[in-house]
Amino acid sequence: MLRYSFFILVFLSQVMLSQVFTCSDGITKFTSEAPLELIKAQSYKTKGVLDSKTKNVAFSIDMESFQGFNSGLQREHFQENYMETTKFPIAYFKGKIIEDIDFSKNGTTNVRAKGIFTIHGVDKERIIKVKITIKDKQIEIDSTFEIPLEDHNIKVPKIVNQKIASVISVQSIATLKPKS
Repeated sequence: MLRYSFFILVFLSQVMLSQVFTCSDGITKFTSEAPLELIKAQSYKTKGVLDSKTKNVAFSIDMESFQGFNSGLQREHFQENYMETTKFPIAYFKGKIIEDIDFSKNGTTNVRAKGIFTIHGVDKERIIKVKITIKDKQIEIDSTFEIPLEDHNIKVPKIVNQKIASVISVQSIATLKPKS
């Protein structure tokens, strides 16, 4: 009985030290800067979760939630021809923060998250640089990274390859709050 009580005490102390932070309204923006056209779009529906004890992170975005573009037709082509959102509706990253970080102290630090980034149904291991700001028991993240379309089997027809960049710049910004 004493061993069982000790196990319960250790388990509860680990759970109490762990804090899960979430968001459902993060911002993800992308930019395609090609020789003949600049395309920008954004979504305000990025979802994320971070476990402060394990340093595990996961973020996802519904690809149909992107707005902006230069025209409605361009958005339609993005969804149907390039991202094929009916087959691959969600992009996500699941990984772990590499560096040590004290989530109980306010401040800003740069870290890296290593994990699997999936878009267009293709998984790629990535290391993504992230600026983390801890303030008033909230975690703000800001990350900018690039996505080579070729890495994820996203095909761009030759007729429009001067209008769509082969490498897309992505920025994600989110404020994660303690899960109640």
